[in-house]
Amino acid sequence: MKLYIKYMVSLRCKMMVIEELKKIGVQPLTVELGMVELLEDITEVQRNQLKIDLLKSGLELLDDKKSILIEKIKNVIIEMVHYSDELPKVNYSDYLSKKLGYDYTYLANIFSEVKGITIQQFIILHKIERVKELLIYDELNLTEIAHKMHYSSVAHLSNQFKKITGLTPSFYKQLKDKRKKNLEDL
Repeated sequence: MKLYIKYMVSLRCKMMVIEELKKIGVQPLTVELGMVELLEDITEVQRNQLKIDLLKSGLELLDDKKSILIEKIKNVIIEMVHYSDELPKVNYSDYLSKKLGYDYTYLANIFSEVKGITIQQFIILHKIERVKELLIYDELNLTEIAHKMHYSSVAHLSNQFKKITGLTPSFYKQLKDKRKKNLEDL
C-alpha cells in the first residue's frame, strides 16, 4: 500500500513520518519524499489517526488523485533541484514525463490549474532557492554555480536571480557577509 503525504520535503519530514507510523503500529517498507510504501494495508482507524498526527506536524495525508499527482510532481522537482548532485541533462519536461509516466502536457495543465503557476515557474523558484544555498555555502563561484544548475551563462543566472529576488547574486552574497560581520561585532 502506498500513502502520499503533502509538505514532506526533507529528511526531518521523513523521520517525523516514520515516528508517526510507529505510533500507530505500522512499519514502513520505504519512505521517500512525499510517499510511504507499507507492507500491508492500514485500517481506517489507523489512517484517520495518522492523518490527525501528521497534521499536528504540518504534514497532510492526501486522498484525491489530483492532489497526489501534484505532490508527486513537486517532489520530483524538489528532489531533482535540491537533492541530486547533477540536474538531468534532458529537458525537464522529458524528465518529469519519464519519471511520473504521464504526458507532460497533462502534468503541466493539472499543475497550473491546481497551483496557479506553471511547472517551469516552480522549477525556476526552486533553482533560485538552490542558488541561494550555494551562494551562502560559499564553496562554488558564480560560474560554477551557473554550470551546476544548468544555466546557459552567468548572465542568464544573474538575470533570473534578480527577477525572482530583486537582488543580484553578488549583492545577495554581500548581504550574507555583512550579517556575519555584524554578528562578530557583538
